Amino acid sequence: MSDLSTEEIKILEGLSKEEILAKLKSEAEEQHKSRKTFFGRDIISIHELSREGILHILKHSKGMKETPQPDLLQGYVMGSCFFEPSTRTRLSFETAMSRLGGKIIGFAEAGVTSAKKKETLYDSMKIIGQYVDVIAMRHPMEGAAQRAAEATDKPILNGGDGSNQHPTQTLLDLFTIQECQGKLDNLNIAMIGDLKYGRTVHSLAQALTNFNATLSFVAPESLQMPNYICDDLDKHGVKYTLYEKIADVVSSADILYMTRIQEERFPDKMEYEKIKNTYVLDSKMLISAKPNMRIMHPLPRVNEIATDVDHTPHAYYFEQAHNGLYVRQALLGLVLGKLT
Repeated sequence: MSDLSTEEIKILEGLSKEEILAKLKSEAEEQHKSRKTFFGRDIISIHELSREGILHILKHSKGMKETPQPDLLQGYVMGSCFFEPSTRTRLSFETAMSRLGGKIIGFAEAGVTSAKKKETLYDSMKIIGQYVDVIAMRHPMEGAAQRAAEATDKPILNGGDGSNQHPTQTLLDLFTIQECQGKLDNLNIAMIGDLKYGRTVHSLAQALTNFNATLSFVAPESLQMPNYICDDLDKHGVKYTLYEKIADVVSSADILYMTRIQEERFPDKMEYEKIKNTYVLDSKMLISAKPNMRIMHPLPRVNEIATDVDHTPHAYYFEQAHNGLYVRQALLGLVLGKLT
């Protein structure tokens, strides 16, 4: 966050620095929400999107899936800046840009950039912003996407910043839920696995505050949903319950959202080894599921969904991944002003 002006300090006198920064961030998000256009806009956090904004993006995503637009972004260049490994997010962004007629420059790991020479993220993104029209990025550090947005006036599309936010994944998740359930409102969504470090479930839980969802969080105590997410749900009056067993939620869920236990986020590898096989879903566990219940997963999976589930009518995670292409096409078109 930029340094505060004297006037801002005066207005916010009596608050701690952390409280001041949180307040300014909240105000910035509210201003972002109220904007009527996506042209030139960063997509950093799902908090920045109102219900109407989310539905607008999903409408254009559906349009992209139904009607290809191969020349929409001809003459535009996207910077694909992935400081952390990615398969689906990076490739779907790059494919989205390519299929809209645009070009891509970028990198798939920090080791091939000047970050290896200790260049700051701010300097890197300031320079890259001079070469491109839009930037899709991922970074292992929480808050990195916001820092990048401060460095350049080109739109930043956050493809994941540490364990913080993953708004484009959330939008494709919402698009997929709407597609397979026919609606977004009043659904029962169960999130299972690593809810502490999983940025996808953090973003999704917060997005669902717009749609009157009932949420179930299934995880060991050490990996339960963070307090700050639960506090946000409380603030919005969202109903949620904590569970420890998958069997407790299968019969009532409209969506089972599985996540892997993320080894790379664990500071203590012994703790990871202890709980890595805690939650595994197989086809026998689906006997009591509703006929239209669907299973989603942000992928990659390790062993938390047995392969025999792939052949059941409940499996929807491969369709979910495919939908990322259309959502990211819609986002690129919107922030570059080619869709309205």
